[in-house]
Amino acid sequence: MTDTERRGPLAGITIIDCSMAYAGPFGTVLLADLGANVIKVEPPNGDGFRTVAPYPPDYEHAHKHSGKGADYGMSFASVNRNKRSICLDFKQPRDREILLRMCEQADAVVENMRAGVMDKLGLGYEVISARNPAIVYATVRGYGDPRTGASPYADWPCLDVAGQSVGGLVEATGDLFPVAISDIYPGTLMALGLVSAIVKAQQTGAGDFVDVAMYDSVVTLLKSNVTAFGLTGKQRKPGRRVLVPFGLFPAKDGRIAIAAPVEHHWKILCEAMGRPQLIDDERTATNAKRSANQDFTEAQVAAWTETLSKQQILDAIGGKVPCGPANTMAEVFADPHMAARDMLQSFQPPGDNPELAIAGNPIKFKNTPTGLYQAPPRLGEHGEEILAEFGIS
Repeated sequence: MTDTERRGPLAGITIIDCSMAYAGPFGTVLLADLGANVIKVEPPNGDGFRTVAPYPPDYEHAHKHSGKGADYGMSFASVNRNKRSICLDFKQPRDREILLRMCEQADAVVENMRAGVMDKLGLGYEVISARNPAIVYATVRGYGDPRTGASPYADWPCLDVAGQSVGGLVEATGDLFPVAISDIYPGTLMALGLVSAIVKAQQTGAGDFVDVAMYDSVVTLLKSNVTAFGLTGKQRKPGRRVLVPFGLFPAKDGRIAIAAPVEHHWKILCEAMGRPQLIDDERTATNAKRSANQDFTEAQVAAWTETLSKQQILDAIGGKVPCGPANTMAEVFADPHMAARDMLQSFQPPGDNPELAIAGNPIKFKNTPTGLYQAPPRLGEHGEEILAEFGIS
């Protein structure tokens, strides 16, 4: 259930969130979960991510302004809980002035439009910082902003699949990630950069421009690949590992991850498999030898795991060797870890809907409680109260 109070270490921070889709909202929802007062600014027709499935039972796509059901799908809900919504049309002078007046009283403003779009609207960093020198202006773009480094692709649009590809992740892994990692990670880095700049602004009174590129973020994810290529000039082949065993293995009822590159863990695994001779085998005695003989090593492990269920494997090596079952979402929901860590929370959408589950805040504090205090907003739901808070009639 949602709480009624905004709490957390960022409770005194106000962020104007002009970002849409996924990367920007993912970063700002982390800040909202930590207590920041995040105000979602949407165009009159709303963030296009509102229409992405799956939908609550009485989602009213054709009648969004009826005031009855939820006007968003669960993808939108996942990155916009704990925020309030106001509609502003940046093509209208009156609404541009409203945004500027809000920014005068805010700690940060976030946007993820293509480079130059906000500048053409008269809402770029220089204009906003002139109104509030202490404000932090944060962006997430596909290829960054010219203010911090002019990429030849600066004005190109970018979505997750492009970000994964250009940054080298697809060739490193052999395929696209099924989750939007080149949205999620840049959004997370943006949140970190924004908070860092706010700390500096509180100390010095000077704000800053924070810029995160999806391309750069994916390259950063591949630090070891970058280092390896810089040393050898050779591309790592997908599936070839420097740590072995370190991957997924078949079980009778699915798959399980096992990581035993450390000799201590390898010894325990060999004993659990009933193959103690592999501890000193010339092909598997050290991680370097196991890496050189990866196919052989993995075949020995797989020959054991494929005869057992995931639970039987966990009974044998769980808590002794790093391992984890490849859980289905049903298994994740049923895992006692989720309840112990309060990682499944629920909210009541507008209209005639049941309570719906949402992922909890993974950043925990011993002395500062945080949590889901407000359901994702309907389009423009809080416009009047937000304007009143900022003293705008």
